Amino acid sequence: MKKVYGFTVDDETRCTHYQTKKDIIAIKFKCCDKYYPCYKCHAEAEDHKPILWERTEYDEKAVLCGVCRKEHTIDEYLHTDRCLRCASLFNEACEYHYHLYWKR
Repeated sequence: MKKVYGFTVDDETRCTHYQTKKDIIAIKFKCCDKYYPCYKCHAEAEDHKPILWERTEYDEKAVLCGVCRKEHTIDEYLHTDRCLRCASLFNEACEYHYHLYWKR
């Protein structure tokens, strides 16, 4: 099972910053190869700035479903609104933060 770092508040990767029913993903940060629930958790726990995933790296497994723990590639995640294994819905508002994780 992949470890999720940061300030989680439950077993589905919700954190102190984002806690809606759909806030169930963790993102692997390229800079430290660790899953965090959000960019705020990463900023509070690490002493370095994040490195964005390049478009050529969208085949990397870097998005973790907090419900079933399936790892999605960045490309898979960007082209769906739910987990490809358990069909749990992802938060569509996360799109506002894409620029903090990967280059578009």
